[in-house]
Amino acid sequence: MNLSEKTKDILEWIYCIIIALVLAMLFRYFIGTPTIVKQVSMYPTLVQDERLWLNRWGRTIKALPKRGEIITFEEPSKIAYSESELNQNNPVATYEKKDAFGWFVNNFLEIGKRSYIKRVIAVPGEHVEIKEGKVFINGEILEEPYLQEGIVTDVVKGEGFQDFIVPQNYVFAMGDNRNHSTDCRSFGCIPLEKIESTVSIRIWPLSKWGKVN
Repeated sequence: MNLSEKTKDILEWIYCIIIALVLAMLFRYFIGTPTIVKQVSMYPTLVQDERLWLNRWGRTIKALPKRGEIITFEEPSKIAYSESELNQNNPVATYEKKDAFGWFVNNFLEIGKRSYIKRVIAVPGEHVEIKEGKVFINGEILEEPYLQEGIVTDVVKGEGFQDFIVPQNYVFAMGDNRNHSTDCRSFGCIPLEKIESTVSIRIWPLSKWGKVN
């Protein structure tokens, strides 16, 4: 084998590797990807170090998740507001705009990206009230069988969103472990374009393999 043939073989391998990496990134972005639970905000539904399969097809077709589904979304640029900054009439999370390169690095390479995992509590057009330790949707108490017994849902007055209507193309989401969850109560509702995936199944430990509710 002469030098040109060796160079050709090397280039073919490089092309194959590049194509494989591009296909893997496209699959991860548009179809799905595995992840590891790193925080306790969804306890007891999800436990640290469990492995999940995330379904990203909803992002691809721009479908809003339903109430009760567990989603992942990009961390907002601002996760807390002062009392003077809170606006119950505009309860939306703040995200800084990125240029095309920053968007690519953030979404496809996922370098330096932080995501949250929470449960959808309310969808567009619904009136949310957090009071008396519970969540009210359109004036009715929301039944939440996934919460631990004795869990109280609250918001310190002036430090979070607690009486508002979910805007169109947004969702309101909270962690199941309400006392240890930084969520939409603090930073506002999440826009559709920042929702990355829904939790499809738990893949580890094998003893708990299956759909996550």
